[in-house]
Amino acid sequence: MSKEDADYIRNQVMEHNRWFNDCIPMIASENLMSPLAKEMLISDFADRYAEGLIGKRYYQGNIYVDKVEQRAVDLAKKVFECDFADVRPISGTVANMAVLFAYAQPGDTITTCALDQGAHISTCEFGAFGQRGVKSVNYPWKLDNMNLDVDGTAKLLREVKPKVAQFGLSVFLFPPPLKELEDTFNEVGCLVWEDCAHVLGLIAGGQFQKPFEDGIDIVSASTHKTFPGPNHGIVLGNGLSEENTKKIQHAIFPGVTSSHHLHAMAALAITLAEMDVFGKDYAAQACKNARALGQALYERGVPVLCESLGFTRSHAIALDVTEFGKGKACAKLLEDANIICNKNMLPSDTSSVNPSGLRLGTQEMTRLGMKENEMDEVADFIARVVVKKEDPAKVKKEVTEFKHGFDTIQYCFNAGEPAYEYRKLVP
Repeated sequence: MSKEDADYIRNQVMEHNRWFNDCIPMIASENLMSPLAKEMLISDFADRYAEGLIGKRYYQGNIYVDKVEQRAVDLAKKVFECDFADVRPISGTVANMAVLFAYAQPGDTITTCALDQGAHISTCEFGAFGQRGVKSVNYPWKLDNMNLDVDGTAKLLREVKPKVAQFGLSVFLFPPPLKELEDTFNEVGCLVWEDCAHVLGLIAGGQFQKPFEDGIDIVSASTHKTFPGPNHGIVLGNGLSEENTKKIQHAIFPGVTSSHHLHAMAALAITLAEMDVFGKDYAAQACKNARALGQALYERGVPVLCESLGFTRSHAIALDVTEFGKGKACAKLLEDANIICNKNMLPSDTSSVNPSGLRLGTQEMTRLGMKENEMDEVADFIARVVVKKEDPAKVKKEVTEFKHGFDTIQYCFNAGEPAYEYRKLVP
């Protein structure tokens, strides 16, 4: 049965590729790697270990690994305009854990966003923060602009005097007003940390914000959302003291990683090189597409948050679909029409199981070459399913036909290659 099992698994993965070639991908936390980056994942790097720092490994056989990792570090510093980069974390959550282990002890206070404000689960009591035993205190929030209450946040920081002030969202519509809080950070003396996973590609492309100009000390992120790289992680810093640099390096290894998935690190290096060349055009278009999608949905009767602010300044928009059956039901209907998105909590929600919202992202559609005109067509498909309650099977046929006009990857060294092709290594 083992060969049959292997054949079954392979066939399911192939079917997945074929299905996504027919789908409109709108998960805000996903993206497409370039063909050259994907090639790294099947290299011999996947079979090797490289514990420790560049040039100071615990294993032999890392001559070329060191060269690739050094180039990745150099590219990261260039692309993100910083003086420290560590490309060893194997995911965004692991990167978060490394920062947490480096700079917070059990019992310390960390200020952060709440889950219903769009925070990542790693900052919750049931996530990494809770596992570390730190005390989380949430910032005050303004619903009308989906962002921090600046005055209330400054007051909170002065009152609780956190060891670390942490920021970052998984529904990241607008840059946080951190520059306005810089004097408060200095007064309190806290380390300032931002999880930029969702907007890392926009930052690389000169959109959204410049974290290190806003008073951020350290950035953690995954590398497969708006940044179109592999499932991996990264930590960036600027102006860190020697002590704080050593703390984060030690927390990454041996703290939360052993070998750091060398094939993914190489894919990250390729993606950094591509973003250095194509990042500005890609990021700008992803943001334009998000605003265009928000406007088109709003005009079709779909409640899109923050209409008065132009809906978003990132790749993502948030919808309140309460009147149409809430997020869970709408996401399933859209999936039946080959439109892939996810339910999402909004600040008014108390349940993550059946929240009011949908979260949509434009980054993968942008990588496929879609622009503002296509966002109008996508909005029409969504409204037909969600608002007009058309049969998803009927809409699915039109979605598939539409998508086949956008099935090659753009903004990379091998632009024009099939985006979802399954490439066999063996017959």
